[in-house]
Amino acid sequence: MFTVLPPAQQRTFPRAPRAQFMADLLLAEDNKEQVMTPLEEILAQRSLSALFQPIIDLKRGEFLGYEGLIRGPANSPLHSPVNLFATAEREGLALEVEMLARHTVLEAFARLDLPGQLFLNVSPQTLTQPSFRNGQTLAFLEQLDIDPSRVVIEITENQPTFDFEAMRSALLHYRGMGFKIAIDDLGEGFSSLRLWSELRPEYIKIDMHFVQGVDRDPIKLQFLKSIQSIAQSCGTHVIAEGVETEAELKVVKELGIALGQGYFIARPSPTPPLFASTETGRILNASSISIFPDASCPACPPNAQTTAQKLLTYIEPVHPNTLIEHIFDRFNADPALRAIPVVNNGTPIGLISRYSFIDRFAKPYQRELHGRKSCMELIQSLPLLVEKNMPIQELSHFLAESEDRHFAEGFIITERGRYIGVASGQALLRELTQMQLEAARYANPLTLLPGNVPINEHIGRLLHANTPFVACYCDLDHFKPFNDTYGYRKGDEMIQLTGRVLSWTCDPKLDFLGHIGGDDFILLMQSRDWQSRCEQALRSFEQAASLMFREEHIAAGGYTSEGRDGTVKFHPLSSLSIGAIRIEPGRFSSHHEVSAAMTDAKKMAKKIPGNSLFVEQRDHDLSHMKETI
Repeated sequence: MFTVLPPAQQRTFPRAPRAQFMADLLLAEDNKEQVMTPLEEILAQRSLSALFQPIIDLKRGEFLGYEGLIRGPANSPLHSPVNLFATAEREGLALEVEMLARHTVLEAFARLDLPGQLFLNVSPQTLTQPSFRNGQTLAFLEQLDIDPSRVVIEITENQPTFDFEAMRSALLHYRGMGFKIAIDDLGEGFSSLRLWSELRPEYIKIDMHFVQGVDRDPIKLQFLKSIQSIAQSCGTHVIAEGVETEAELKVVKELGIALGQGYFIARPSPTPPLFASTETGRILNASSISIFPDASCPACPPNAQTTAQKLLTYIEPVHPNTLIEHIFDRFNADPALRAIPVVNNGTPIGLISRYSFIDRFAKPYQRELHGRKSCMELIQSLPLLVEKNMPIQELSHFLAESEDRHFAEGFIITERGRYIGVASGQALLRELTQMQLEAARYANPLTLLPGNVPINEHIGRLLHANTPFVACYCDLDHFKPFNDTYGYRKGDEMIQLTGRVLSWTCDPKLDFLGHIGGDDFILLMQSRDWQSRCEQALRSFEQAASLMFREEHIAAGGYTSEGRDGTVKFHPLSSLSIGAIRIEPGRFSSHHEVSAAMTDAKKMAKKIPGNSLFVEQRDHDLSHMKETI
């Protein structure tokens, strides 16, 4: 994007040198037949116009100010700012076009008497031009009666920035004159992160790529979280560009991002609104919170991108000409050393295993007989080579299909075919086990629903936002006897069925479903009709579960099963119990307290025969309401 203003029609102001020259040509009597390019005509006739797009304060619901945007003549190929500035660059008129654009935006801003800040787009190349620093812009602001403290110089990047020192010097110059600084399109430009670090701007704009779809993309969500965290630590206000949906606006606000801009808030206009729309205000003032995209599903757990490099241990390699007696010395000196790589000019040649070496040279006089020979005599086969960026899961399959000795003896890790370290099968097993434990905390592998960590995080978000919600603990009754009678496979199907039924119950925009393990599920509901949804879940479960029981068990109302004490007992058919508790703002301070309250409600629900909903209504005095389906 680029920002500049409409032509001055009644005021005169300093022109860029080339623009003045072109105007003189147009007016000169002896140059009436001068043929000009479309861009030169734009400069001579000053035929640019300005649009303004509001930037909203997401906490207050008020406009902080406006970004000035420039357009070429209507029905012209140069109407688009992309085409306009690309053409200016090709024709060597970039400075002239940008100066005219800047004056056009400033004049329109003053004429419309718009409130708040004006975000004025300036390229790094123009910023460091001596002609930009000669006071023309400041003089024009004085003429328009615009205080420089209301103008934010927004640095745009159309090409790489190399002279950071010159840019830093220029921006400090303008900051000293009262201007504020913003960096545009963080994440898209060539050097925006370095600019942020070097310049410490008042505002940073996140490229719209990372904003659009953030309600569905866990990677974009994490990117915005990280940027917001950095911004908070250095006192920068973040502006989320490209907000186009209600869901995006809610997520951006809940991340604590200060400012937003985009079509959903208001489109660019020659006469922009002064106040946010009623719809935008309703969303910003809503007490409900968004359901963040789940970054912890089995397809994308936190360690899904763990690679072979994590297993790497650097062992000083030996050259193929190294004598065997040196290998003796290395193993003797380090009892923990399990293998020694043989490398020639960075290329792995082999791997000498401690165990194979000892087996071969444990007999008397072996060192005396072979010690002066090359270690290449110890290399009987090629080593297993693994590139450092191979995912752990892929590596486990790769190793399983390789020779057994590679698991025991280890393998070499490379970077573009060059040696960087070694790893062992034992290290791989440890990492796989840790990954499975972590994945179980984040997502349940049976139902693919969020696990303990995302559940607790969502409760924390609800409490932090002071949002009223209903916490439900859902548990299957008499599940163990069902498992014993029908087998674990059917037991898994019953748990998956319960997950599907509860998922159907939820409003995906308001309600969160998690699976903490076994036959226990958690519902965190912001839906106003949460109670009727829970009741529908119980009815749906009763109908669906009936298809899993044998007819004789349905007729008998249950089945016999041997308990842990060895006695045979009759157990009713499995049913679903839901214990619910209303969480009002200020009632609980942590997810631990909410969990304890849900557990108590679940215990009460399980005392009710059949599929049941127990709603606890208490201020720590036990006045309960029971409902049975």
